[in-house]
Amino acid sequence: MIQEIFPHRFDNHYLADNEIREKDYILHYNGNSLLLKANGNEFEIPQRKDFPEINNQTESTFLFTLNDTSCFLVWDDLKESNSLFVYREINFFRTISQHEIAWISVVGFHLRNWYTEHKFCGKCGARTISKNDERAMVCPECHTLFFPKISPAIIVAIICKDKILLARNTNFRGGWFSLIAGYVEVGETLEETVRREVKEEIGIDIKNIRYYKSQPWPLSESIMVGFIAEADDNQTIIIDNKEIVEAKWFTRGNLPDHSSTISIAGELIEKFEKGEL
Repeated sequence: MIQEIFPHRFDNHYLADNEIREKDYILHYNGNSLLLKANGNEFEIPQRKDFPEINNQTESTFLFTLNDTSCFLVWDDLKESNSLFVYREINFFRTISQHEIAWISVVGFHLRNWYTEHKFCGKCGARTISKNDERAMVCPECHTLFFPKISPAIIVAIICKDKILLARNTNFRGGWFSLIAGYVEVGETLEETVRREVKEEIGIDIKNIRYYKSQPWPLSESIMVGFIAEADDNQTIIIDNKEIVEAKWFTRGNLPDHSSTISIAGELIEKFEKGEL
């Protein structure tokens, strides 16, 4: 999955008052795009040394480290004087072969969005400031603390003997299927969310729910919690026609286009295909 970048090392431990050094990585976003440095058919994350204009007055935020090298979010506009600089829409992470770049790009995107959304206190409206000893924004007026938002969501592989139930979301391109997924609501357990989402979206009952594994998914600021469940394939599938426009059972060797194994959905589907579920 996308976060599995060994032998590279990712560490999100927050380092306060960390000055940008020459070889530190710079993540600079323009809307939904990230500034990268082209290197043949591959990419590099730019470094501080690539931007002479970065100085002690540059607005920046420490993010995390990659291979013990600090990564900074730079808010100020940067001069793209180097002809190798290119902006890539964030979905480039789905196809890039350098998984460590894909991973820090989407985690940085998650944090950039969170910082942008918490410039002001949601309680009193005052401008917030960064807390100096942990990753949090604090209101200097009412002292409310804001921590990075992570929303729990479930995703479930529903199987029946040699079949798996896959669905097509309204946002998917034609012919593309995946697993049933959805966000946990207030007061729900994860297992209750699995049952509710399946019933709401495709109208069937499931049983033997069991935990698989989890995956952080920065694009939706969520933690995806994977499950496997069983269902009787004689049940009538009733799609909600809101989030889901098509759902049906598929057998091994006849699966439709689906997610790659960078996602927990793709990993579960591939495990089914190999007879491992």
